[in-house]
Amino acid sequence: MEKDEIKVLLIEDDPMVQEVNREFIESVKGFRIIGVANNGEEGITLVKKMKPDLVILDIYMPKKDGTKTLQEFRKQQLKADVIVVSAAKDSETIKLMLQNGAMDYIIKPFKIHRIQQALEKYQKYRNSLRQTETISQEQLDLLLHAQSSNRNTGNHLPKGLNEFTLNEITHYIDRQEEPRSAEEVANAIGIARVTARRYLDYLEKSGGITLDVQYGGVGRPVNRYVRNNDHK
Repeated sequence: MEKDEIKVLLIEDDPMVQEVNREFIESVKGFRIIGVANNGEEGITLVKKMKPDLVILDIYMPKKDGTKTLQEFRKQQLKADVIVVSAAKDSETIKLMLQNGAMDYIIKPFKIHRIQQALEKYQKYRNSLRQTETISQEQLDLLLHAQSSNRNTGNHLPKGLNEFTLNEITHYIDRQEEPRSAEEVANAIGIARVTARRYLDYLEKSGGITLDVQYGGVGRPVNRYVRNNDHK
């Protein structure tokens, strides 16, 4: 193992997801999987034994779920950093994980570029803090508030839009085989149609999705939206 490699422990109960995550993580230069735990209890034991730099943590697991596992990390003052990768997408769970120090939160299913982005940001953060004993406010601001480089966010979201809902809509559109209307998106996500239209218009202008105007036999044409394969 190279000196500067970041040691990663996976805590995930699904064997198939373990292999997918291993492949994704080790495709990013500078990261190495040193162990895999099948539940939170086993994960805590391995963190103490193997002392990883970073833990990739699921939430829905037997014996001890991810929220209790992360809380136990903090209680026992285990030093590993944590990135959550989970299907849990309710706001209370996300808030709890971030309050307990998760560095990032990735909602399943995800695309490889999203986990690469999280790992590269973590790598930059870790390297910057190692290079000097003190850090300026400007350097700290760049680390803590660096803008996302993925296709959704650009420099700043328009007023009234938030990244959580934007990601929800993006994930929904990405999973659809056929174009979807604003009303269908609104019903799927659980938001108002006019709100869904604002997010869809933003995504269409930023190039993340494509507008597909469909003409029926009677009435006004319906605007439907489909993922842009050039931005997958």
